[in-house]
Amino acid sequence: MKTLLLGMGNPFLCDDSVGVRLAADLGRASRGIPDLDIVEECSAGGLNLLDVLRGYDRAVVLDSIQTVGGVPGSWCRFGFEALDGTIHLTSIHDVNFATAIRLGRRVGMHLPSEIHIFAVEVLENRTFSERMTPELEQAYPRIAREIFQQVRSILRACPRPCPEKSGGSQVRGSRAASERMP
Repeated sequence: MKTLLLGMGNPFLCDDSVGVRLAADLGRASRGIPDLDIVEECSAGGLNLLDVLRGYDRAVVLDSIQTVGGVPGSWCRFGFEALDGTIHLTSIHDVNFATAIRLGRRVGMHLPSEIHIFAVEVLENRTFSERMTPELEQAYPRIAREIFQQVRSILRACPRPCPEKSGGSQVRGSRAASERMP
């Protein structure tokens, strides 16, 4: 099963970099896993994400989230359907993640049938900084350990017969950008 590990975010926007950092760290630890491609840094959204996801059977997306009353350092896991109501769009001509996936499938694009999203609650995602806030930095080792455990479980699972293939993971850097855990 061809899998994409995708780090979403901007490494220059404080806590928004958490998805990028998780993808880079998990990518280093996952080298050699067959049929795993890693895009450490992606800031694409809406319809532009279709080009990033095209050709994969499964996607694991690592990103940040900021919710009302959210506790920085907590994280949640959900499928793309949970993003139906999001409106973090850069243009009124763009669409949210869930709508983009449905549209891509409707026009026959080969997009992942499994999409697992891990979103880390952040404190600050609008300040230009290459460093995360002290609160998130302190929580990062725990966040990484917990999410890595979940991702490894996903990567080991194969819902249909997995063909035996040789080869390892491929890491690509890119500038392209439900359970709650404490």
